[in-house]
Amino acid sequence: MSSPELFIGLMSGTSLDGVDGVLADFSPVRPRLIAHHYLPFPPELRTRLLELHAPGDGELHRAALTANQLVQLYAAVVRELRRVAAVARESVLAIGCHGQTVRHNPAAGYTIQLNNPALLAELSGITVVADFRSRDIAAGGQGAPLVPAFHHFVFHDSELHRVVLNIGGIANVTDLRPGQPPRGFDCGPGNVLLDAWIGARQGKPFDHDGAWAERGSPAPALLARLRRHSFFDLEPPKSCGREQFNLQWLEQELSGHESAADVQATLLELTAASAANAITRWCGKPVEVLVCGGGARNRALVRRLAELLHPARVLTTEALGVDVNVVEALAFAWLARQALRREPGNLPAVTGARGLRVLGAIYPA
Repeated sequence: MSSPELFIGLMSGTSLDGVDGVLADFSPVRPRLIAHHYLPFPPELRTRLLELHAPGDGELHRAALTANQLVQLYAAVVRELRRVAAVARESVLAIGCHGQTVRHNPAAGYTIQLNNPALLAELSGITVVADFRSRDIAAGGQGAPLVPAFHHFVFHDSELHRVVLNIGGIANVTDLRPGQPPRGFDCGPGNVLLDAWIGARQGKPFDHDGAWAERGSPAPALLARLRRHSFFDLEPPKSCGREQFNLQWLEQELSGHESAADVQATLLELTAASAANAITRWCGKPVEVLVCGGGARNRALVRRLAELLHPARVLTTEALGVDVNVVEALAFAWLARQALRREPGNLPAVTGARGLRVLGAIYPA
């Protein structure tokens, strides 16, 4: 029996809801999840992170302080994972920590994830791998999405054409065709607009099961205006974020005559239709579409995807034994493993980089 290969993955995404952490063993053919822990962001931290998405006074100082506060949460998640699993820090080979993206501008040659991996290594006593996007961008790539390589590692089937649809704040697609290299790209807004609108109108963090959206009806004129966003027609490779899809952009497109529930219904349709259109346009006719991320918990959204993508089977990754909430955190645990092994973590066909690259900066314990 092989020795365990224990890695921790930490992910806080565009939804700005909190930190997902996993402890996994990569010695089996497929990773074995040992523990999962979620820690929500305190409201003041979420507010600070949202503010840092736009230029402002003293932002460098505020960003550094916010990164340190964020790392305290990361360290708390690591401690809880180790406690639940009764694992010594010396047994964990590394932590893969993506950090919190506040700027993503690959066209200008940079991306910024708030993080302090040196502090995390100090607090945890475990080697930390961070800054996964920069090397890909330096090689001419988008630096995102980074999860398709992991999707291929876990979900590829030698006979079945699958597409993995990850619906976090932003939605991304991984095309897994038998006998062909995997492809992937961001396809547009996931939960980011849905969460922003219900937060602004009802003070809720998200629309549970899409219940509010189901009380409204999509507004055709608004949907048409939103779908004119230039991102949707870009050819892959491509990536996006809050820079493209945010509450301010949405409010500029409103006529003022829509009901709040109808706007929510329109945003659900935008998320579903942009993902379905991207799959149909660039991924052909998959047999299965595996949905993961927070959007996989939105029953109305998954139901609409199933209607739009018929006859493909629309399932969640839980059908293959992988919790929808842990896929991205597992991906960054795997990317940390790739970095320690000096093996590539990017896919040039996905990001547009000039070639395979080892991703991540290593901060030894």
